[in-house]
Amino acid sequence: MLWHKTVGEGQDLVLLHGWAFNSDIFQSLVDMYSTYYRVTVIDLPGHGRSSDINGNIDSWSDEIIKLIPEQSILVGWSLGGLLSIRIANKISLKKLILIAASPCLVSKDNWNYGIKNEVFDQFVLNLKNDSTKALMRFVSLQSKKKSQVQELHKAIQRFPASRSALKYGLNIILDSDLQDEYKKITIPKTVILGSLDSLIPISIKNWYEKNGTQIYELHCGHLPFLDETFKLP
Repeated sequence: MLWHKTVGEGQDLVLLHGWAFNSDIFQSLVDMYSTYYRVTVIDLPGHGRSSDINGNIDSWSDEIIKLIPEQSILVGWSLGGLLSIRIANKISLKKLILIAASPCLVSKDNWNYGIKNEVFDQFVLNLKNDSTKALMRFVSLQSKKKSQVQELHKAIQRFPASRSALKYGLNIILDSDLQDEYKKITIPKTVILGSLDSLIPISIKNWYEKNGTQIYELHCGHLPFLDETFKLP
């Protein structure tokens, strides 16, 4: 069972967080937008207060879909963005907004806009050897602002993801190439990128531009939604 919370009234707005985090990371967005929208936040499987769900991107997506009202605006950050692309091909949504996200999070022969394979493999190895240290390193990649990094550490420590969820989440990241699925999405698509993002290179905007996407670029790292200039389009 997935933990979720809904606040506010109006057009449905659903927020999906990234790997190893939980929906509390969106609290500033909930505070900001629940005046105008009915905002639903969901903890991904095995993350935060949600139960584990073994399996692949479909088993995770299908469970999340149960909590998404029809014609919602779906917002996905990082791994949440990857899941949102799959979900947008399964149900009827009003709009898709991706934040620091990619249809393929790991680089490959035909895709230069992801995390380099050797970096990803090293991270997986580090996670097996010392998960606490690996997660601290991962959090430090999210932002160059020390205060933000400290807040992220607290958020992860408050509701840590299960080891099983971390493993399945990494498998989803490694195995998913949703380029073709993204191209099939016909609803309005927006992506918000950070020009200083060390995980999603800003050069990906060229690919998004070719595929009918409205693009916003902020001067920040992997956390555009925590930047003071952030606004939902």
